Amino acid sequence: MIAVEAQAKRTILLRLNSGDDILASLQEAVQRENIKNAIILSAFGAVSSYHFHVVATSNLPPGNLFTKGDKALDVVSMNGAIIDGRVHAHITFTDDKIAMGGHLEPGTTVLTFIILTLLEVDNVTMTDWDRFKLRV
Repeated sequence: MIAVEAQAKRTILLRLNSGDDILASLQEAVQRENIKNAIILSAFGAVSSYHFHVVATSNLPPGNLFTKGDKALDVVSMNGAIIDGRVHAHITFTDDKIAMGGHLEPGTTVLTFIILTLLEVDNVTMTDWDRFKLRV
């Protein structure tokens, strides 16, 4: 196990509007707000189209399976990290029968709104993130 101490710096709330691409909007906010490192705490709202990928093989590095479509879905969860200014986000969607999700990809479009909560952190270096072996 690896543990890294980080200091909470500020909480940032984002509201995305109908037609916005979630990943592009998140990347824009990271630049505009000059966010280097943060934890994506949550998101909720609805989308009109989705695009994500999941791990598809058990070898390293794993292969990926990409899924996309046009369908109204609720966003019930989103988490991840901003690592050295780069977004690594996972998202969960649901309708009345199933939930699905994975690594957020471009082309996931807001239907009504999305509210995102970010917790910016200090005292984390790229070396710390490398110890976690996260790829963004």
